[in-house]
Amino acid sequence: MSEAKKIAVVTGAGTGVGRAASLALMNTGFTVVLVGRRLDMLEETAKLGPAGKSLCVTADMTKPDSIAALFDKVKATYGRLDVLFNNAGMGAPAVNFEDLGLEQWQAVVNTNLTGPFLCTQHAFRIMKDQTPRGGRIINNGSISAHAPRPFSAAYTSTKHAITGLTKASNLDGRMYDIAVGQVDIGNAATPMTDRMVNGPGVLQPDGTTKHEPRMDAKAVGDAVAYMAGLPLDANVLTMTVMATKMPFVGRGLNSKLRKQPHAQ
Repeated sequence: MSEAKKIAVVTGAGTGVGRAASLALMNTGFTVVLVGRRLDMLEETAKLGPAGKSLCVTADMTKPDSIAALFDKVKATYGRLDVLFNNAGMGAPAVNFEDLGLEQWQAVVNTNLTGPFLCTQHAFRIMKDQTPRGGRIINNGSISAHAPRPFSAAYTSTKHAITGLTKASNLDGRMYDIAVGQVDIGNAATPMTDRMVNGPGVLQPDGTTKHEPRMDAKAVGDAVAYMAGLPLDANVLTMTVMATKMPFVGRGLNSKLRKQPHAQ
């Protein structure tokens, strides 16, 4: 089936990575269901893309009934679903580990893990019974699926768990021709990462704060569109898309290489 006839759902489509991915998918021919809590932001995303290639649907990823209603609308409107990008997410306040409240923890888990789990279940139900059968699910993992930032226990835990969800659902989806993959993003230039370049910058593991390099969020959108455009007999299980000079590779150093290359 050509992309011109394919349907994609993007959660958190009103801003940042979700908007970039939605535009990239629309520009490659997908019709995209733009999902988020704020209709005005979804409509702004729709205006930035080709006319007639999107549908705005408000939904709350922390409410199972809202998620169910979203996928009922997708099925009733289009009769099929080809791509789901589980992108919506949130973090908790940067506080000492022992001071993180249970309600804050549960809010992050509900949004970042339970929401994608429920969306994936609904996508499975549609994809396995449609003709042509199958589809693709892409999860937003984050660099935090590999390494934490200070004071980010809730966010990091959910992103590590997303990796488990990606692998398990990819395995369970094989019998239905459903491919599941994950894109791990580092320092995309979005409103969420403005703090990286403003004020004192971002807290580092050594206790200092630094400004960090960012990349255009379009690079992430293009990566999602690439994954979405693959035939179902091929899959990108994990892909890391990151600002080249961000402090991740090299023990977190964000400076010139040490003069002692053999230092332990």
